[in-house]
Amino acid sequence: MSNIINSPFIVFVLSFFVLWLSGRVGAAFRKRQPDLDEGVRKDLDLVVAATLTLLALIIGFSFAMAAGRYDQRKIYEEAEANAIGTEYVRADVLPAAEAAKVRGLLEEYLDQRVLFYTARDENRLRQINSEAARLQTELWSTVQAAAAAQPTPVLALALSGMNDVLNSQGYTQAAWWNRIPIGAWGLMGAIAICSNLLLGYARHRVRGGVIRFMVLPLVLSIAFAFIADIDSPRRGIIRVRPQNLISLAQSLHVH
Repeated sequence: MSNIINSPFIVFVLSFFVLWLSGRVGAAFRKRQPDLDEGVRKDLDLVVAATLTLLALIIGFSFAMAAGRYDQRKIYEEAEANAIGTEYVRADVLPAAEAAKVRGLLEEYLDQRVLFYTARDENRLRQINSEAARLQTELWSTVQAAAAAQPTPVLALALSGMNDVLNSQGYTQAAWWNRIPIGAWGLMGAIAICSNLLLGYARHRVRGGVIRFMVLPLVLSIAFAFIADIDSPRRGIIRVRPQNLISLAQSLHVH
């Protein structure tokens, strides 16, 4: 299931087929039933309207969840760039040798963080995370050793800044893991299937069955694919571009 929702195109194709088939199944059941009286038809129309309304609310809530997570990833990208840039400046308070080493390591680490946002291959991503973890360990040990040798408030400022750099990476990773729950996808899909079943069953009220069986599944499939696109950090069209990290890297390499 997680592999499916990571690909908006698969979500679109699968949703359209399942929802279109649901409408056809509902229409097939309706053909086997006797004509409904006016009271039953009104009740059925009410159920269809209520189901579609509930589906619209679920889709709206899911889109809000996905958009919120997307904004969160953008915010943490900016925070991470600010933390790295601040620590790069604070390296001036370290002894000359340690300061030069920390700056060089921060530049390498910054390049790895940019690659984290642009990588799409899982094997490549593991290599990037492994290299970033190695650089984090080396950065922390360098600053910690300098602060332990001269425990002054000024060096403590550099140590605090390095702690912010490490924490910002953790916050970013947590934001990328924070996705719409599988249960929410299942609930949204189940309500969509029920809506198309009921709409197919209530086809006596609408003319142009071919168009009707195509329009609602198509619209819902587009909505599902759009939500999956926003919710997926590495797939699809809508992704967080590390603009702040790239800008910082360019400014550091210039100097």
